Amino acid sequence: MTTDAYRNLLRRQPFQPFRLVMSSGKSYEVRHPEMAMVLKNDILIGVNIQDGEPSEFDICPLFHVASVEPIVPGSTTADS
Repeated sequence: MTTDAYRNLLRRQPFQPFRLVMSSGKSYEVRHPEMAMVLKNDILIGVNIQDGEPSEFDICPLFHVASVEPIVPGSTTADS
């Protein structure tokens, strides 16, 4: 995917939560567009969410994103 494709995912109206699955197998859930930011070669993902705010961000190289999956409402994952 291109950086524009990731930006379009974050700008989509209404927003559709999605999961990034990395080549390592680790996954990140993006449930709100404010929890991610696309850079030239990376995407920053908010992690350790407390009171609706991330306490830190993980830097995820775009070339290591293996897949992007929609999140079904009400689903959770323990791997993010």
